This record gives sequence, C-alpha cells and structure tokens, in this order.
Amino acid sequence: MRRFVAPVVLSVVVGVTVWAALRFSAPRPHASETTLDLPSDPGAGFDTERWRDAIEKAKADRAGFGANVALDVPSELRHYEERHWFLAAQVAEVKKHNLQTCQDYVDLASMIKRSEMVAVPAVTEDFVLMGVGARTDDGPFTKYVDDQTIPLYDEAQLQDEYARLEASHPSAAAEKSGAKAKSSQPKRQSRGKGAEQKPADIRAEASVGDQKTLIRRYYDQPAERERLFADYEAIRSLGQNFRGRSYDLQNSNDRQALKMTMLSSLRPTALKILHEIAGNYRRQFDRPLPISSLVRPEQYQHTLRRYNRAATMIETPPHSTGLAFDIDYRYMSVAEQNFVMADLARLKDAGRIEVLRERNANFHVFAFVDGVRPSDDLIASSLKDAGAPAPDEDEKSQPADKKAPRSEKPKKAEKKSPRRVKRR
Repeated sequence: MRRFVAPVVLSVVVGVTVWAALRFSAPRPHASETTLDLPSDPGAGFDTERWRDAIEKAKADRAGFGANVALDVPSELRHYEERHWFLAAQVAEVKKHNLQTCQDYVDLASMIKRSEMVAVPAVTEDFVLMGVGARTDDGPFTKYVDDQTIPLYDEAQLQDEYARLEASHPSAAAEKSGAKAKSSQPKRQSRGKGAEQKPADIRAEASVGDQKTLIRRYYDQPAERERLFADYEAIRSLGQNFRGRSYDLQNSNDRQALKMTMLSSLRPTALKILHEIAGNYRRQFDRPLPISSLVRPEQYQHTLRRYNRAATMIETPPHSTGLAFDIDYRYMSVAEQNFVMADLARLKDAGRIEVLRERNANFHVFAFVDGVRPSDDLIASSLKDAGAPAPDEDEKSQPADKKAPRSEKPKKAEKKSPRRVKRR
C-alpha cells in the first residue's frame, strides 16, 4: 500500500508546484486598474475596432511565456541615491531650453496650434494608447490660475450664467414672497432667518455665492474678461477642425472627446523616442507597446492626484512639458520587461532620456530635446525646484564631485517579489 501512496503524494506535490509557478509567474493587472469607458472619437481613434484589437493583444495572457527568466532591473532605471536628482534632471531640461509648460487646456491648445505638440494616434502597428485621458470629464473648459479653476465663456454664455446664478440662489424665491409670510407669522414662532434655514439650504446658498464671487472677481474686470473670452475662443476654434472632426463645446460628449484628443499629444522629440522603443518591442514580441500617459497639463495632473498618489505635484511636473510618457508594464512577461528596460537603459546611457521603473507599473520616460543630458551643475541647481530639502552647511561645503548621485540598490521588498525569483 505504501508503495502506491508515495507516488500519489509526490504527483500531488509536483502538480501544486507547477500550478503555483504558472499562477504567480503570469502578469497580473495592477490594483489601481479601472475600466475605461471611452467615448467613440474618430478623430483620436479611440474605441475603434483596430484600437480594441490592439488593447486585447497588449493584455493577452502570457502564462508559461519566458520560463527560467528572472526580473533584472538595470541601475539606469532605479532611483539615484539623491532621490530628487531624477526630477531635477527633468526640471533642468526645462530651464536649459526655456520650455513652456502647459497649466491647462488653453495652454495646450496654443502649443498644438504652434505645432510644439504633435498628434499621437490612439493605435499604430507598434503601440496603443491604454488609459490616456481616462480621467477627463465632460464639464466645460476652464482656465487654471494660482490653483483656481475659472470657467470659460463667450459673452452670451457669461450673461446666461449670471442669470442662472441669480435664479438658482436658494433665497431668491423666498425674497419675493417671504415678506408676506413672515408678517403673518406669530412673533413667538419667529426665530430669525438663520434658525429657519436648513443646513442643506445654507450649503447650497454658500456654493452659489462662491461661484458668483469667483465669476465677478475675474469677469467684472474688463481686461481680464477679454483675456478669458480669448481663451474660450482658442479652445472653440481648435475644436472646429481638429484631427479630422469638429467638436461642439456646448455638447458634453464632444467636450470630453476633445479633451482626450488633446491629451493624445507629445513634443516631436518625445514622439520620436516613443516610436523607437515601440518599434523594437513590437519586432521582438509581436505586440503593441501599451502607453498609459502622454502630455498632462498641471490642471489635469491635480485631478490625477486624487486617484494616483504618485502623480508629481512640483511646480514643473514632467508631463506638463510634453516630453514625458509612461509605458504600462502590468501585462508584460518578465522577458518583455527585461527587454524594454534594457532598451531604455541604452537610451539613458546615450544621454537621450531620463527614465525610472515606477512601482505603479509604469516606466516613466522623459526625452531630452536635443538628445543631450543637462549638465550636473544645472541639475544640482534644480534640486530645490524638484522638491529637495535645502542642504545643510556640511553638504554645501562638500566638493561638487562628492555630491554626484549614485544609483541605489533595489529595496528588499523588490527582491522578494515572485517576479524576481528564477523560474524553473
């Protein structure tokens, strides 16, 4: 009997081992993944049959692919010992070329019209946009100034908004008939206006009052009002004929589609790098490279911050330059990740990009305009702008070569990841 039990037990153990290897080696979606409900937009190319096929291919199961391969993160894709050096290099590039960054869709529209930003198709043979613009809304376009969101109108819409705010004021109706009702009410039941209002009414009144104050603050000044009218016209004129279709700013679906199409943009230098990486990847694995983020105005960056704590909130976010894009590696096998990382390391060693393997399942890539990395002196002088704390006196007195950043070793948590264990 024992002669039969031992082989059975051994078979069960081997079976469980094989199942576990396949289960934990297969790429899994990141925890923050959301289902994208993208509007059909022939201009951008989202939600077309070709785009859906490419998404399906990018997400296809890789179980069993890339056996006997361990994850190998090159030093070029890790943080420097001075962790702010990574962001400082990107801030230094902005200073080096005196680049304009975009705070909002108005700035982005101007850069698109000047051809400083170029269109990135939703799908090509080599890459597919997967999640770009996913957090856009269908609300009216706004101007973003000093962390303040200012609604954009033309002259007729502004008058309509003034009338709407007056009509929607919670106390407006009461002021017309309240005097008569109040005079007939017994004095012993009168408690005053504040006591009679419900909390919801008070909040609604405050909201309407704040909106009215905001609009009057900017639109009651003639010069500022004309600038805001011009900003609205810049968006409207872009949407009249943008990448093959027309967008009506009075239509909520069109507004959202236009925002997504605008966010599908990059500077030509960055797009060239994207094409190079994606082409190498597709030729090696016959899959489109998934791109999860392109240009992001600072206003949109603040929106993303509510969902993604990794979204940078420095004064010059890299994505607002149009030189940065993110590669999504959630669905890649270890062999695919290693290939892409080796390619990215090659580009960084050549001085053409800055790059980091982020924990939120993205490779963040930043292209240098002329293919030349900013000097260490310029990067060091940009550390404060990148959020680094002010150095103490001892650090200030050190020679410059002692301050040069060094790549730090991966944290132990990464070493214990199943993807870093050699498979058999």
